[in-house]
Amino acid sequence: MAITSRQELIKRYIEFFKSKKHKHIPSSSLIPENDPTVLFTTAGMHPLVPYLSGEKHPLGSRLVNVQKCIRTQDIDEVGDSIHHTFFEMLGNWSLGDYFKKEAIQFSFEFLTKELKLPLNKIAITCFGGDKRVPQLPVDKESSEIWIDLGIPKERIAFLEGGVFESKKNWWGPAGETGPCGPDTEMFYWSSSKPAPKKFNPEDENWVEIWNDVFMQYEKTKANSYIQLKQKNVDTGMGVERTLAVLNGLEDNYLTSIFQPVTKEIEKISNKKYGKNKEDTKAMRIIADHARASIFILGDERAIKPSNIGQGYVLRRLIRRAVRYGKLLGIKESFMHHLIHPILEVYPDYQELHRNHKFIEQELKSEEERFNSTLEKGLKKFKELSKEKLISGKDAFLLFQSYGFPIEFTEELADEAGIKVDLEEYNEEFKRHQDLSRTSSAGMFKSGLADDSEATRKLHTATHLLNEALRIVLKDKEIKQKGSNITPERLRFDFNFPRKLTEEEIKEIERLINKKIKDGLEIIREEIPLEQAISSGAQHEFNARYPELVSVYTIQDKSEKGGWFSKEFCTGPHVNNTSELGSFKITKEESVSAGIRRIKAVVG
Repeated sequence: MAITSRQELIKRYIEFFKSKKHKHIPSSSLIPENDPTVLFTTAGMHPLVPYLSGEKHPLGSRLVNVQKCIRTQDIDEVGDSIHHTFFEMLGNWSLGDYFKKEAIQFSFEFLTKELKLPLNKIAITCFGGDKRVPQLPVDKESSEIWIDLGIPKERIAFLEGGVFESKKNWWGPAGETGPCGPDTEMFYWSSSKPAPKKFNPEDENWVEIWNDVFMQYEKTKANSYIQLKQKNVDTGMGVERTLAVLNGLEDNYLTSIFQPVTKEIEKISNKKYGKNKEDTKAMRIIADHARASIFILGDERAIKPSNIGQGYVLRRLIRRAVRYGKLLGIKESFMHHLIHPILEVYPDYQELHRNHKFIEQELKSEEERFNSTLEKGLKKFKELSKEKLISGKDAFLLFQSYGFPIEFTEELADEAGIKVDLEEYNEEFKRHQDLSRTSSAGMFKSGLADDSEATRKLHTATHLLNEALRIVLKDKEIKQKGSNITPERLRFDFNFPRKLTEEEIKEIERLINKKIKDGLEIIREEIPLEQAISSGAQHEFNARYPELVSVYTIQDKSEKGGWFSKEFCTGPHVNNTSELGSFKITKEESVSAGIRRIKAVVG
């Protein structure tokens, strides 16, 4: 009997790897902590970066979970049968424990024994080497393991050019340097026709369902590749795509994950899914963007639509969905009607249900705001498109006056067969708002957090700031609401109802600088969850944590309990506060109602 629900697939996966001595870790927030290089959690490995770099995980070296993810680089592809903005990723990890042989054996056993996929419908790709980098050989080790398990040689393809090209069985590094290595991908024949004996990766009937990444090398600044001391395994299996495969479906939107919301869209629009190409595309986009928006809004870190950062992505998703609703002929506000059919598919994400009212309020508000300018904006676009080129100034006018994100204008222009002057738009955007970081040129890049000495100092400074705020402002309910660290500065968001006075800012600086001068030792402990909470360690209320957590304590014998700050945190940090040198607040401002932001530097 086929697995028809996401809950059943997730349960089978988690239980299988628990039987292989893996510890189950909870799904992390969609909003990464202290990582300026990416707006959202893009993969299951993202929250595990410190541990992949050698830090010890509280639960050991074998881990498994399902991670909620957002990827925006494929946003324009959404509308076909397989692409999604939000998705769930099943993953298992080895942090310096098992490597290729065991990882591949586990994958093979889960696919053929647990999911009962027939062997004659499975194919494999392996790293085929790169002639430009002779020190990285063809990954024959992986192919031989697959052959020993029963995969025919004809069903294994070696892809070349991986170090410099995407989709060539090579992962990383995320930046210029760092961990990287070959990967092996598993494909399933999705057609009702018999699978050919010889595997052709270009044949779209072969659907990728799982990927095992072997972090085997470290790329150095000298562009050489050396063997890593700690070799890791990172795997990823998409829930949506795998569920479709298990049910013989070539369209992910026909699975039980999407059926409740697509039926609601059919009801609202009075159109039928699958009847014609354009309506089906519109329904997929609405279903996908509504789901992604609900997960972003429902996250414990409380993102609202805005013109910067994660809020910009959220605004773009909602407005794109609303526009496609208009193309379906939906005249009234409709996004809030999609909340219930989406939430019923995800009973296990309690944060969505807790934040139901907030989600509804923000969806209604953003849709109404966009509806008030959409028709006028489309009329203005039609006027401007007569010139066959939308200038950067006109594109910015559409953004500023009518709320059209630049990508929205680009999409309209593409449909009309005209171009947008992006270079001029970016200049105009910079000139007006100094927000070039969130423009289309750089907004959707992904990567891993910098782990330099500078960022470790600033990360430690956020812990000092977090506690100093509670002490100086005499408010123990102050909590971190967001953090962004670059090598140059820290940015720290917290809940507080008013602007800080000059005196309060100076007192916060004075207290932190005293603790830096005191040279307080910083220690890391792995503590059972309940013990960590009862010890007074700061943590996110209602967030999901594993049974054993990492806690960083800034020790201070002059304080009650013998510590100044104690927080749940994965690190990394400096060893002593004296390493920070000094602390200076450069800006204090409002982010949204009840949320303040501090920017600061050390050194």
